[in-house]
Amino acid sequence: MADSAMSFRSCRELWIILLGRSALREPAQIESELETHWDRLNQGLSYYKPPSASSAGKVKEKKDVAQPLKDFGLRLSKLLGLDELQSVQLLQCYLQEDYRGTRDSLKIVLKDERQSQALLLKVADYYYEERMCLLRCVLLLLTYFQDDRHPYRAEYSNCVNKLEKDLVSNYQQQFQSLFRAEAPTWETHGNLMTERQVSRWYLQCLREQSLLLEIVFLYYAYFEMTPADLLAFTKMFKEQGFGLRQTNRHLVDRSMDVLVDRIGYLSALILVEGMDVDFLHKCALEDCTEQHQFSCVPDIVKEMDQLLLTFGDIPHHGPVLVAWVLLRHTLRPDESNPVVRRIGSAALQLEVFKYLAAMLKGLGVTGNNCTASTAKMCVYGLLSFVITSFEEESLQTGSAGSQSPHLIDVACEVLSAPSLAEVFWEMKPDMGLGMILDGAVGMFPYKMAPLLQLLTALVSNKSTAKRVYNFLDKMSFYTQAYKHKPNDIIAKEDETLWRRQTPKLLYPLGTGQTNLWMPQGILGQVVLGGEPGYVVRWDYSYSSWTLFTCEVEMLLHAVSTADVMAQCARVKPVLDLVHKIISTDWTLSDCLLPLTSRIYMLLQRLTSVINPPLDVIASCVNCLSVLAARMPSKVWSSLQRTGFLPYTSNPVNNLAQCLSAEGMKAGNYGNLLVQMEQPRGEYAVTTAFLKLVTTLVKGQLGSTQNKGLIPCVLLVLKEMLPTYHKWRYNTYGVRERIGCLILELIHAILNLSPECDDHQSSIPTLQSLCIYSLANSEAGQAVVNIMGVGVDKIDMVLAAQPSSCGSEGPGQVLTQMIKLALSVTNNAIRLKGPSDTASPLERALTQHGGHGANLVAVLAKYIYHKHDPALPRLAIQLLKRLASVAPMSVYACLGSDAPAIRDAFLTRLQSKTEDMRIKVMILEFLTVAVETQPGLIELFLNLEAKDCNEGSKEFLVGEWSCLHGVLELIDSKQQGKYWCPPLLHRAAVAFLLALWQDRRDSAISVLRTQEKFWENLTTPLFGALAPPSDITEPCVLETCAFVMKIVGLEIFYVHGGSPEPSLQDALRRFGNARRYEYWSQYVKSLACHVAEMEDEGVTYFPQQTHLLILAWRMLLVLATAHSDVMQLTDNQTKLKLFMDALDATKAALTRSGSVPCLRLGSTTATLLLVLLKQWRSVVAGAPDILSPLSLMLESVLQADPQMIERTKAKLLSALISALQIQGLDSGEVSQLPQLLAAVCETAKDQALALMNSTRHTRRAVEPTEEDDESMETDFPLGPQKDERDGVSVLALHLAKELCLTDEDGEHWGAVMRKIPVLPSVLGAVELSLRSKQNLYFTEAALHLLLTLARSPQGAAAVAGTGIIQTICLPLLSVYEMSGNGASQSLSRKAQDGACWPGVYRLCLSLMESLLKTLRYHFLHEALDFAGVHRERILQCLNAVSAAQSLACLEEADHTVGFLLQLSSFSAEWRFHLPDLHRDVQVNLCYLCQTCTYLLHSKKMLHHYLQAKNGESLPAGPSGKSQHAPTTPSKESATGGGESDDAERKVALSVQCGLLKILSKTLASLRHFTPDCCQIILDERMDLSSYQTLFALSFTAPAFDPDASPSFGTLLATVNVALGTLAEMEKKKDAASLGVVALASSEEIQALKSLLMFTMENCFYILVSQALRCLKDNAIPPRDKQRLKQELCSELSTLLSSLSRHFRRGSPASPAQAKPPTPGSKGTHEGQEPIIQLAQAFVRLLQR
Repeated sequence: MADSAMSFRSCRELWIILLGRSALREPAQIESELETHWDRLNQGLSYYKPPSASSAGKVKEKKDVAQPLKDFGLRLSKLLGLDELQSVQLLQCYLQEDYRGTRDSLKIVLKDERQSQALLLKVADYYYEERMCLLRCVLLLLTYFQDDRHPYRAEYSNCVNKLEKDLVSNYQQQFQSLFRAEAPTWETHGNLMTERQVSRWYLQCLREQSLLLEIVFLYYAYFEMTPADLLAFTKMFKEQGFGLRQTNRHLVDRSMDVLVDRIGYLSALILVEGMDVDFLHKCALEDCTEQHQFSCVPDIVKEMDQLLLTFGDIPHHGPVLVAWVLLRHTLRPDESNPVVRRIGSAALQLEVFKYLAAMLKGLGVTGNNCTASTAKMCVYGLLSFVITSFEEESLQTGSAGSQSPHLIDVACEVLSAPSLAEVFWEMKPDMGLGMILDGAVGMFPYKMAPLLQLLTALVSNKSTAKRVYNFLDKMSFYTQAYKHKPNDIIAKEDETLWRRQTPKLLYPLGTGQTNLWMPQGILGQVVLGGEPGYVVRWDYSYSSWTLFTCEVEMLLHAVSTADVMAQCARVKPVLDLVHKIISTDWTLSDCLLPLTSRIYMLLQRLTSVINPPLDVIASCVNCLSVLAARMPSKVWSSLQRTGFLPYTSNPVNNLAQCLSAEGMKAGNYGNLLVQMEQPRGEYAVTTAFLKLVTTLVKGQLGSTQNKGLIPCVLLVLKEMLPTYHKWRYNTYGVRERIGCLILELIHAILNLSPECDDHQSSIPTLQSLCIYSLANSEAGQAVVNIMGVGVDKIDMVLAAQPSSCGSEGPGQVLTQMIKLALSVTNNAIRLKGPSDTASPLERALTQHGGHGANLVAVLAKYIYHKHDPALPRLAIQLLKRLASVAPMSVYACLGSDAPAIRDAFLTRLQSKTEDMRIKVMILEFLTVAVETQPGLIELFLNLEAKDCNEGSKEFLVGEWSCLHGVLELIDSKQQGKYWCPPLLHRAAVAFLLALWQDRRDSAISVLRTQEKFWENLTTPLFGALAPPSDITEPCVLETCAFVMKIVGLEIFYVHGGSPEPSLQDALRRFGNARRYEYWSQYVKSLACHVAEMEDEGVTYFPQQTHLLILAWRMLLVLATAHSDVMQLTDNQTKLKLFMDALDATKAALTRSGSVPCLRLGSTTATLLLVLLKQWRSVVAGAPDILSPLSLMLESVLQADPQMIERTKAKLLSALISALQIQGLDSGEVSQLPQLLAAVCETAKDQALALMNSTRHTRRAVEPTEEDDESMETDFPLGPQKDERDGVSVLALHLAKELCLTDEDGEHWGAVMRKIPVLPSVLGAVELSLRSKQNLYFTEAALHLLLTLARSPQGAAAVAGTGIIQTICLPLLSVYEMSGNGASQSLSRKAQDGACWPGVYRLCLSLMESLLKTLRYHFLHEALDFAGVHRERILQCLNAVSAAQSLACLEEADHTVGFLLQLSSFSAEWRFHLPDLHRDVQVNLCYLCQTCTYLLHSKKMLHHYLQAKNGESLPAGPSGKSQHAPTTPSKESATGGGESDDAERKVALSVQCGLLKILSKTLASLRHFTPDCCQIILDERMDLSSYQTLFALSFTAPAFDPDASPSFGTLLATVNVALGTLAEMEKKKDAASLGVVALASSEEIQALKSLLMFTMENCFYILVSQALRCLKDNAIPPRDKQRLKQELCSELSTLLSSLSRHFRRGSPASPAQAKPPTPGSKGTHEGQEPIIQLAQAFVRLLQR
């Protein structure tokens, strides 16, 4: 609980720290802990004091402990017999570490009698565990304080040296008090001390005795025991009966027998160690026995004699008696004969060697490995001395040789200690255990097993393995048994020596097979002779390995005979030895090939006999497992021929067939499992089989062999995993071991690297089979059942095992199995991938079950497990996976336990000593929960609402909130301390980022106002990181990236308001400290380093690097939009950031073959593009950026197209922007050809790809009929997509920019002659137009062609490539002609959006430009175009009167522009297309009348805009102001003032459009009317070639289609233009006019010039048409007279107005010879050509 957090360290926590499983891992920290708690370790169990009145009084006086806890502590004190203060302290530790409830539930528990009793018993168990952990700490120190390999050896050694003085005396007293203690009763300890609790107390008592003796034994292994101490220990152990005469022995039950035996073993070992047999042996060898400590204490020796004479009634006495016999026999051989014989006889009667073997086996299974190895050292010394001192026959009792097997057994147990094997080989063969080996050699191969058992034990490392191999390779004796004397033998008279008369084959094998040949004349010594038979030792040299091969051959022949079992008994030790040797030293496997190659046949033969020898089969499979680790393919191919493994008779094609097991055979192994192993309950073959298959899987055999393993894996998944827990087992722990092996196999399969060639194949792989089986079959349920064991069952098993120190105890195996199940499930879900339906596995994991059966709750409760930190970590990892992929609420699954589990999570998160990896996993789980588990994250955030006025909500951080721990972890003062390593800091910041990304406003509002929150959070951004080449903690990069993202998101969220002052301060410091420059430089160096490492073939932290660069990009992009807030306003800084981004992109993208570099370069290219767009003024002053961009583009174009498509687009766009900003200076022209060539090559390739894609689309999809409204849409289905920012489109735009730069066309002409880009592009355009696809590409291509067409060279190239064939007819499919819908189709689209009408307009512009440039060379093509699109042209000219949308006016403008160029060739036009020529003239006149009327009556124009075009307005927003008008209904929603402004802007835009159309229309009509000079001077001019364009009427124009255009129209046009000019002169301020689109003075001047141009053309047409009428004889004289009068009157009025205007000054007309300059003034009144012309005409009329 929060209030019980203490500086006091519990014993368990201290033990975990000393083990190195906590956050305290530095030697200095371990030393500090030992120094602090030295006294507790020294006191041992006496640290816990009995109750006392003074202690009870102190408890009552304590003010910082709640009264209920005091009362409960007193009850606990009585139950445990523990000091009251310590009881309260113990209770607080329990509540902090092990209590599985909340503070509120504790209050209820303490008040409820029944629940409080249960809590008392749980605290009692915790107390027992604390006592054990205290002793384990001391045991750990003694285990490793002299082990140089241990990291804390020096610290342990210092502590042991301090403990040495009083340790044993204290622990000896505690041992005595334990075995003499009276059992507690309900009278003394309260009602809860029931029989069950008494039994629990006694079990604890035995455990503590065992641990105390273990500590004493290890202590005396390193320190000398005095004779007095030995006597005291002997008396004490005799009193206790070596554990068998306990005071409370009536409480012993069967489960405690192991502990009682262990106490006896350790008691005997302590006494043997106390006699110092090793030193005694040394003294005897050096003949200095007087140096031994017992040589000078005769009194103690005599007392010991008397004491030991009473021994002999229990087995534990045996080793003590043997050791004392050695001591007495060595020190005083003369005095001690009777005593030695009596004691020695008693020892032999106790079968001491059998006892020693059992003792070593028992210690090795149940205890600390160090204790077992120390015991072996002790027994080794004893055995060596015994065998050296006494004849082997004197050590035997009963029948001859009966002792020998036990002696061999104990020797094997002793020699299995790694260090002793080397010691053995270094000693003389005639001393110690060498004599046992010599004896075993003397009986070889008559008795094979003893020698091979010894040699197997003697293989411990490579050197000993070679010694064993060489030892067996050079044998000198061959011992053989005979029932009768053979006939070919000559023997001496005494029958002690035989000689062979004839050579003999030793094995009855066929010719050509391996055999041993005993030559003639060799001698043999008869070892045993008589009635039973003879045993002869022949003096014959041979290799035992050849003999072993013969033995295996004999077994192969004996398979079908009755001798098979006997032969198996001879071969099994051979196989075990081979297994041990090749496991230890693989280099010897070649020498053993004759043996290992026969294992396959042996396996095949033995598995097919009636009663197969399972132990031999298991040994064979174990050998194959070792071989498979090095040569899996060879083992696999040989195994397939044996029939041992499961196999399939049908080829495996799909998962359904696999799971049905159709055609699958279990093989010989499957038969053995069902028929032999399961009935017997022994599973040696199964264990070996699972190891073998796992080894084969890990061997990465390849896809073919792995498919062959499918039957094996399927047998495991279908037949073993779902049912193994139901099998019969003879030995405890085997079930869990098999479970571990099965899960290890699945784990290995799931961790295989994916097989690339199987992705598109339906044939299942091992991995897919495992994933599918786990997800959909009983195998998954079995794994779920394993995970569902729960923390309580684990604790129960751990508590029941004799010692928790062992790494292979039942509790550890069970924990390992659950960890594997968790990992397997996590991997299966990860590899399975998302799916629409939940699999049975996912349903089983997430189903809501009652009564605590919910698996999610079980997984969450593993947080209570303390012994192995990996278990809760893996459980949380699986919870994290489930929280992110499964559709369920973790909070709901936890139910009422949720608050308690949260408290446990947070307790471990906030603990200073907790393992860092668990903390990281908890934070990662919460990070995922932020997004996917709203209920759970609210529980962990624990925010409490604060009372506020006016309904606003504020929150406070609750007491049990994860934010406390997170804020502590990001505290700048905590960084670098052991409890906050960089990885944990990164996890905390990642959690905060998740809150910001998910917009958890309540949590964010609390956090952002926390004191120093922003200062602490941004601290990493102010630090100096190590250079990229020196980074060892890549998570630091991620931390900085997450901080940048949080800051960026915060700025983005509050951009409308003001950030927190502390954040503003942090940003201000960031800017002032020049951190922008620092981070920019660092990111650049990081990108450069990544590129350099990729050149060397090393991938440098790709995930962390990419994260940091992404975050930096986000921060800079935000800084461009919020530069004031982000403190990034200095242009020099911006320039530095931009150039660094450019350098980083260049470094990454010039390594086009590296995927990480390309990915990195794509990210920085995006940043570069944004900065180019946003910082144009800064980039304009930058050094040359085109060269590096060109270099990058060339490098990227060589990379894989699919991988780098988006990056190409970004670079092309950047080049376009750079060209627009900087342009190409004269000095940079040299790089233009190369860049242009690269771009044109790209454009050509993209065009060809687009053509293929479009053709594929047209074949695959039937073309659907589209209406006019869907002309813009385009859905290409091919792989090559048409996008606005696609590579094909941007390449064309860049080519256009480069062509604009190359004004004279020198470079692009050469490039385009070399690269056929124009034919490719035109081909793609033609196909696109026909199929009405690839809108953006078509538009971009036309822009490029339009640019080229402006120069003669370019226009000739475009025309020569066949532009008219490309465009003319295919363009018909772009628009659809209809009777009455034409005007509607022309008014649907905005002028600035990409649309098919826009493509048509571009084509018109292209025709206009080509005709303007090429003149007569393009005339025929232009006429063809006009003829084909005649209807559209005429329709467009008429449409202006029907619709005045900007799109309609835009097309009319382009159409009239084209007609203007075509009208220059009026005669040719009239000759080729007379109808169109006539129709166009009429329509142009009507168009002139329409435009004049609409410009004259602005109110009427506004009315028409609202009434006619309301529905045709574009719905989408646009960045430009010149959009189609908005309807009144839409305007009203945005507010009256804004809608009025919008209407006014639209009206002005329409007026400008109408004025442009009018000016071009009049310019066109000027070519259709007679030349003024010619008609005046040439009296015989042919007037029939010119039509009368305007009627003889002078009324103002009307908006009536039936009203013909007249002279009044022209006069009105002049008046409108003059009126507009006058109005503009009055209001020089453009803003007062509201002309937003014409804000600049240049544009206003251009508009004035346009008005002058319109008036000039009006006057010209007016004069020309008037003269034509006056000269036309068909017109009556009266009409001519009227024409003169009206014109004189009207023109006089206009001339006076013009004179006044020109006196003020007017712009020049665009029709003048030299182009007008902005602001140029016209000539004076008398010299103005337009006035001179009008005046001359008036004078002409007045004559």
